[in-house]
Amino acid sequence: MLLKTRGILFRAIKYGETSLIIDVYTEEKGLKKYIVSGVRTTKAKMHANLFQVMSIVDLVAYDRKDKELNRLKEVRPSYIYQQLPFEVQRSAVGMFLIEVARKALPESEPQPELYLWLQGFLQHIDQSTESLVNIPVLFLIQLSTFLGFTPSLEKVEDGYFFDLQEGNYTAIAPIHQNFLAPEEAQYLSHLIQIELEQVPSLRIPKKNREQLLKGLLDYFSLHLDHFSTIHSHKILKTVLE
Repeated sequence: MLLKTRGILFRAIKYGETSLIIDVYTEEKGLKKYIVSGVRTTKAKMHANLFQVMSIVDLVAYDRKDKELNRLKEVRPSYIYQQLPFEVQRSAVGMFLIEVARKALPESEPQPELYLWLQGFLQHIDQSTESLVNIPVLFLIQLSTFLGFTPSLEKVEDGYFFDLQEGNYTAIAPIHQNFLAPEEAQYLSHLIQIELEQVPSLRIPKKNREQLLKGLLDYFSLHLDHFSTIHSHKILKTVLE
């Protein structure tokens, strides 16, 4: 059986002398793994440049349910970036999004709405002329909604803390260390309620933004057992400064 779908390239690993094993988040089948044979040769039908992380592609692949690793038959660009891979800040933000998504999304669980949202986020980063500094925190907030643990605004008030373990606001600091202080908690409530296009209008001081990003990564670790350490945020922090 052949699968025809759009996909976002999450990872590409060299396999043997001429092949690649790729992780692709597809619109139709969720996270899939494929082997691409002979791609790293001068006569390759599918050039290695098509398999850059963050690439948005149309693909045709063999799809056997009894095999974890299927073969890719055809691939072509679905969207061609104009700026994202070539500018340091855009690229750093994009790589952060991809690393988080790769470690957070469950395998083989199709969610077409989530796919379209993720693709739209990457295209926004590519096309936007506004500041991108708040994009990573908004991404984490909106992704948590798709994954079923969106922060609750039921008890939000000025001066309240946000309990990362419970996912809600509280008038007093929790007895554990997993919480956001009132200032960061207030910025979190603002971000939950705005759209992607409105993010540049929200001014968050650098120190608060860094604490909020760290807190949200902890939030993911607390609510997803399989969510491992993120490394790209260290580069992201340097670039956004």
